[in-house]
Amino acid sequence: MKKAIITSLTDDRPGVLASISASLFRSDCNLLQVSQTILGSEFAGIFIVSMPENLNEDELKKNLETDLRGENINIHVKPLKESKNFEKPSDPFIVTTFGPDRKGLVSAVTAAIARHNSNVTNLKAFFHGGDNPRDNVMIYEIEIPKSENLKALSEDLNKLGEKFSLEINIQHRKIFDNITKI
Repeated sequence: MKKAIITSLTDDRPGVLASISASLFRSDCNLLQVSQTILGSEFAGIFIVSMPENLNEDELKKNLETDLRGENINIHVKPLKESKNFEKPSDPFIVTTFGPDRKGLVSAVTAAIARHNSNVTNLKAFFHGGDNPRDNVMIYEIEIPKSENLKALSEDLNKLGEKFSLEINIQHRKIFDNITKI
């Protein structure tokens, strides 16, 4: 089965998701995954689709651009290749940070996570500026290989917390989910 990944960016307004998904349907594509969000006043969408064998990515992009003409949607289409990396057993964790807004926070935290062969699978960051710790929050969903030293990662994150005056917490996903249900 051929798969493609489509990214889209445009001014947010009602109906953007409907327009894009309708165009994909007209091209006989099946939605496999969708992730969309509003950042500021911008709609950002990522779609993974299965495509008919007789349709290539360039034709799909042309179809989308034709169908969405006049809607000012930036579209990028590329083939989605199956990962050749073998799956390492891993556990899901949540890293949360609270603290003053500083340039380089995302870069520093993600570098520490990467040094421990862990992968960020989702990030939500809310920066309102200033030094009020509760005005600036980052929530990282990460996968940590079971072969990695969780204590060493935690120590690295604590050092970053001291350097940037951040409160940094790391919890297994199940614990985080149970605590946030309350």
